[in-house]
Parts: sequence; structure tokens; C-alpha cells
Amino acid sequence: MLHGFTGSILHVDLTNRTLEIEHPDEEFYRHYPGGSLLGLYYLWHNTPAHADPLSPENTLTFAVSAPTGLPVSGQSRCTVTCKSPSSGGAADSQAGGFWPAELKYAGFDAIVVTGASETPVYLWINDGQAELRDASHLWDKTTLEVDNVLEDELGDKRIEIAQIGPAGEKLANFAAIMNMSNRAWGRTGAGAVMGSKKLKAIVVRGTQKVTPADKKAVAALSKQGAKTLSSSGMDQFGRYGTAGVVMGQHHSGGLPTRNWDAGVFANAEAIGGEKLYDELLRGAEEGKQDKDGRDTCYACIVRCKRVVESEYKNNRLRHEYGGPEYETIATFGSYCGVDDLRAVTYANQLCNEYGVDTISCGATISWAMECFENELLNLEETDGIELRYGSAEAMIAMLKKTLSREGFGDILANGSAKAADLLGKGHEFLLTIKGQELPAHMPHVKRSLGVIYAANPFGADHQSSEHDPVYSEKAYERFYKQRLDQIGLHTPQPPKAINPEKIEFALKTQYNYSAADTVSLCQFVYGPSWQLYGPQEMADLLRAATGWDVDVDEIQAIGRRRLNLMRAFNAREGLTRDNDTLPKKLLTQPLAGGRSDGIVIENEELQAGLDMYYAQAGWDAATGTPTRATLEEVGLTWAADDLNI
Repeated sequence: MLHGFTGSILHVDLTNRTLEIEHPDEEFYRHYPGGSLLGLYYLWHNTPAHADPLSPENTLTFAVSAPTGLPVSGQSRCTVTCKSPSSGGAADSQAGGFWPAELKYAGFDAIVVTGASETPVYLWINDGQAELRDASHLWDKTTLEVDNVLEDELGDKRIEIAQIGPAGEKLANFAAIMNMSNRAWGRTGAGAVMGSKKLKAIVVRGTQKVTPADKKAVAALSKQGAKTLSSSGMDQFGRYGTAGVVMGQHHSGGLPTRNWDAGVFANAEAIGGEKLYDELLRGAEEGKQDKDGRDTCYACIVRCKRVVESEYKNNRLRHEYGGPEYETIATFGSYCGVDDLRAVTYANQLCNEYGVDTISCGATISWAMECFENELLNLEETDGIELRYGSAEAMIAMLKKTLSREGFGDILANGSAKAADLLGKGHEFLLTIKGQELPAHMPHVKRSLGVIYAANPFGADHQSSEHDPVYSEKAYERFYKQRLDQIGLHTPQPPKAINPEKIEFALKTQYNYSAADTVSLCQFVYGPSWQLYGPQEMADLLRAATGWDVDVDEIQAIGRRRLNLMRAFNAREGLTRDNDTLPKKLLTQPLAGGRSDGIVIENEELQAGLDMYYAQAGWDAATGTPTRATLEEVGLTWAADDLNI
């Protein structure tokens, strides 16, 4: 008996309007146990080499895993995979909420979407039955509007909806896929891919049970999490969410400010997580933030999701759109020099309403601000909007134009890299890797992130490895030794070191995060250091769900397989070591002010770090492609054959 999984994968051909159900065997699931790795398998086999990411040939997969839907924290995650319109390579994105668990209850481990519809459609899945329905009446509607229409249309308030907003319909390069109107598959442009297929939404509802191999072990893990919530510090993470790191980033010199001119923001406290908690969370006026101002994902005790209810210049800040996370606060706040938290929160709401990635969208606007400040753009080009740092009004006005693709916003909706190409200027101010804008963690003060940012298959990503501070001697000995030891990390390093041991730390924690994205576990709950559960509990949960004899080594092997398949796909699409670099600005312009004053990343250090990284990963030093021996070792011989290496 197959435990944990439903054993069913739904294949949707939008061109021919056909629906087929595949029933893989247990051996397939053991090798591709869900999430990112499973999606990459179908991306490779269903998408021809060098296909246009916005063509019908691209494959869009939604995949969960064996633990999804079980009554334990951090399991309600789903990964979307596709070929990225930003990089032209492999891409994935994760989101939580209740949609992932509901997909499992509806009877499926994954949905594989190919082709494209001529007219807007939505996919309705109800207890193992699936059908395509007309979505013409949903086109042009925002996320909350669609939620309300479909709940009425289907007569069920308990349906879960994954959808694109108007930005995805209009193929904005950084369009997201949303669920609950506030959870986003945000990075890598998956919303544009879904929009190119004219697939407006996937609606799921189910009552089927998930049967783990060991119910008692699942229950024990659930109880363990509840007992360690406070002692692990995760109760404070839940209290302030990711927004709680704003001040810490500022004090370390790692809060990107004015398009990364500096790592400190003079008014950081005004946009910090504490202020958000005290003033804007739902129930703040009555002191009920913990009750009303925090939301959760299915069966998770951490409750880290912000729920905001306030007002910005006669615009209601609605609780349905959640609230800003750290990355959003940085990209629309310090990146743009804006210290108005309500304006930042309104920007977050608009992004969720129209369905875009807040990181790339905010970073693109901050790039345009630097272009304007340096007189590369003028008022005529920006539709009369004076794009100055610190102007919340200008930031909001340009955001609205970008979301609706009006005027200059039509150019910015392509993302900053493509906007620079279209305009023929501003390239020196870009903060992109493989076409994707950088998140708000600075490799100037977290050095191994520079190597990971450059080498990561789909561009800079702050959730692809652990950050340097946890491997400092003091933090390691005091907090993280037990878990880091589990994955073979025993020798903490100085903060600024880039040496073989630091690279091993980066790579092994990358495998751990990569495994979480495959086993579909939340990286804020399962990880190698500060999270509620560690690598051993990841193995324990997968074993309890499936009955497989899983240990930490297999968890690492899963993560390594996924990372190598992603890099192999990129090689198939023509990406090489030349694409593994950092933005010119990071390599040439020293930061100004605070603890990171004067720091610039040396290209020699980056290249040396990449050499060490490739050697440890088993990748060719010249091309950055996994060697045949490595692909065979991780069980991807077929990929090596396809690449003819």
C-alpha cells in the first residue's frame, strides 16, 4: 500500500482540453518524492529544449508530497515549477496556506499543465473529479473578487483557489500565482506562464483522507513542535513574522537601502516588525493582535502570517490581503527610501490584489528611482511622476501603473533587466541575477550568500541556503551545533570567510533547503538551524508518512538530486558559468554608512568561491554543469544521456 501519497497525478492538456490521471508506482515516488523534484521531472520530459517560456510548450506543475495534509506544523506547502520567463532556465516557487492540503484531500499529488487554451478557463477539482470550466467572467478580476465569485458559483465557502490576477493575465514578467489572496507563488514569473496558458484559476475541494504509515509518529512530531515552540524561539518568530528581522538587518549593515547604495536605513524603526505589530495588525487597537492579527497555514502552530487592518490615505487596508513580510517591507520601503509603513502595506495589498511578486516588483521600482535620480529618466518618460527616493506617493503611483501596464508601467512590468534592455540604459544600476531581482539579504555581510546567489539555478534566492551568521562560532556553540552536526557541519567559520569549510556549509544547507522544497515542507518550520524542526525531524516525518526507511543522509540526497536536475536543465537550455555572477553594482560600488560602510564584493573572492562550490558539488569548473559522474551518482543518468555528457 502506498502511504502518504494519493498515487494520482492529474495531467491537463489545455490545447486539446483533455484530462488524464497517471498512477505512478512507489519506486517513482521514492525517486521523485514530490514538490520541486517531481515538477522538474515533468518539466524536462514535457517541455522541448529552448521552448519559449510563454509558449504552450512550457510545462506548469503544482506538486505536493507525502507529508502534505497531515496534522503537523509546516507541511501545507506546494511547489510550482516551470521554465522561467526571467532566466530562460528551470524555476520553482513555494507557497503555503490551505490550498496544498486541500489538493491532497481532493485526491491528487500533483497537477501537470501543458498547452494553452484559446479562451480563459479554470480547473475545478472536487474529490478526484476534474473538469475545465469557462473563466471569461473571471478575466480582469482581482484576486479577492475571484475568490468571492467562485465561492458563490460553486456554492462552497471551503473551496481553495490558486489563481492569477490581472498582472498574470497581462504577462507581467514577475506575475505571481496567489491563493487566499495573500499567499504567493511569487518568484520566477510563474504567474505569467499561467497567464500565457489562459488558465485563470485552479479550484480544489476534497474530503479524502491522507493515510500515513505511522499515525503515532506523526502525532508525536506534532506534540514535539508544540512543546518546543517557545524554547526554540519560534514563538517570537510567530509574533512578529519575518518583519521582525528589519532592525537586525539594519544594525548589521544588511538592510538594502536606496537600490543597494547602503545597508542601513535611517528610519528603519518606522518600518520594522514591532511597529507593524503594535499599530497595523488586525485587532491592534483593542490589543488583540495575537488573536486577530496573525494567520496560519493548515495545521501549523507557528502562526507567522501577518493580518493587517488599517487605512492609507482613504484606502482601506483589508485583512483579506494579509500583511507585508520582511522582503516586501524592504523592497517597497528601504529599497525605495520610503519610511511610511502604511504606504508599504498598501503596496503589498496592491501586489496581492493584482498578483505579482513583491520582491521583483518593488526592486524594479527602486531601480527606476535610481535611474531617475541619476537623470537617466525624465518626467516625460515617467508619465510626470517624479521618481525620487523617499516619495511614498511616487512609489504608489508607479506601482499602480506597473500593475495595470499603463504608460511607463508597461515597461517596468517586464522587470528591471528587460526594462533596461528596452530603454537601452540603466544597466549599471541593475540588481538582477539570471534576470531576477535580488531579495533583501546582502552578501556584503553574509558572504556565502554571494556564491549561492550567483550559482542558484533560477537567480538570487534568500531561501536556498542557510545564512552565514548561524555558522559563526558563538551562534554555532550556543544554538545550532546539534542540527548542523546532523548534516556534517562541525567547524564554524569567521563571518567574512570564503573558504572550503564555509562553502561546504553553504552547499550542505542548500541541499537541506532543496529537500524541503521537494518534500514540500515550510523552510520556516523545517531547516538545518533555527527552525522549529531540524533535519532529523524532516527524515522522521517522511518516514512516518511513507513507511520508508528514511534517514538524514537520504534527505540530503533528495536535495542534491533536485539541485542537480535543475542545473542539468539549465545546461540543456544554454545557461553556463557565465550566468553565475553578481550584479556589477555589487562588485564595483562600496556601500555607504553603518557597519557595512565601504564594503564591496571582490570579484576574485566570488570566482574563488564558485571554484570551490563547483568542485564540492561535482560540477564542471568551466561550464558549471554537473558532470556525468555526478548525475549518475544522484540517480539522474537519463539526464546525462540527454545532455550527451
